[in-house]
Amino acid sequence: MPDAPAGVAQGKVLLGISGGIAAYKGAYLVRRLRERGIAVRCAPTLAAESFVSPLTLEVLSGERVYGQNYLSRDGGVDGAELHVEAARWADLLCVAPATANTLARLSLGLADDFLSTTALMFEGPVVVAPAMHDAMWCKPQVGAQVEALRSRGAEIVGPVEGALASGERGWGRMAEPEEIVDAVCRTLALPDDGATSPVGPLGGKRVVVTAGPTFEAIDPVRFLGNRSSGRMGFALARQAALRGAEVILVAGPVNRAAPDGVQRIDVVSAVEMEAALAETAPSADLIVMAAAVADYRPLRCADRKLKKSGADGLVLELEQNPDLLAGLATVAPRAVRVGFAAETERLESAARGKLKAKQAHWIVANDVSRPDIGFEAVDNEVVVFGRNDAPVRLAKQSKDELAGRLLELFAGDMPGEDAAGESS
Repeated sequence: MPDAPAGVAQGKVLLGISGGIAAYKGAYLVRRLRERGIAVRCAPTLAAESFVSPLTLEVLSGERVYGQNYLSRDGGVDGAELHVEAARWADLLCVAPATANTLARLSLGLADDFLSTTALMFEGPVVVAPAMHDAMWCKPQVGAQVEALRSRGAEIVGPVEGALASGERGWGRMAEPEEIVDAVCRTLALPDDGATSPVGPLGGKRVVVTAGPTFEAIDPVRFLGNRSSGRMGFALARQAALRGAEVILVAGPVNRAAPDGVQRIDVVSAVEMEAALAETAPSADLIVMAAAVADYRPLRCADRKLKKSGADGLVLELEQNPDLLAGLATVAPRAVRVGFAAETERLESAARGKLKAKQAHWIVANDVSRPDIGFEAVDNEVVVFGRNDAPVRLAKQSKDELAGRLLELFAGDMPGEDAAGESS
């Protein structure tokens, strides 16, 4: 494999983690692999999740973590089951630690959870790092499984002699993460001249995200606004940063801390947001317009607080705000442009109309009339419309998890890549 340019992953590793005490080292292994410029997705078994949390693995890898919903189409690429997607994504499968049970299932070709099903589907190189008590490691049946894997081309790394979870010393301790990483790099024919800068699937990309509402002033104390919490936009910014992107978050007036590693620009009105986009969007590779921008603003803002005047009502004359998403076609023509459609009826027709009218690449539509997925909700459920593809339906899930799935979808349209993720 040739050297990769700075900020571009040099290889893609699916890391299977099985349920032994050494599973906690999976977190270190993820970090060491990323330091070598390798993109990592993790597939912990159900037992492994008792030792290391999926959230920890996701934060460290900046990538999705595959659970046990391996027959689900939710979040898959082009409708593929998740184990098919994962097997096609990876350049190498690494299983560390591999318990005696996992070794046997890999050797026999069992396929009863995500890791074993994906391993049976996978056609590339495999690196396995066993870990168990030495009494188990010395059993002939375990040796037979290891030899069967080795005869089929798997590289077996370790185990080594050292302290065991039982408090004893013996053979069966998992090889150190550095040794496993060296084996992965050798197998992928990567240079062994030291670490590179950490990368992710969006390494070297510039992503601009808008979030929250806009407030349009009526007078010094009142405004027109909406109930957007900014949760979805902030989740997108966080997930983009975890995936290695340089992220600029243009945030409307919300009381929410900026994610780590994200540059934040605070605005209040739609006009201020337009000005911020004029500065940041032209150099972006991906722009995600998750903000709920007010369609209208008062034609005039009173200099002083408006007072009640008898029984008379108040008439406000409004004018349209600039169409920020549509304007991006001129401001940032090379960027992938994504809009959101918060609808209460006719979701699909409204989203398709917006996709065409705004010259966007993607529209993410959700039904804000539902209290469980609308404004201020923790979860969301969306239908994503692209220019050429059938709608992608992403089932109800946390907005943070959904943000990761959306970024995976948009990554295929990033500049310099075609829909398959290959250089154009």
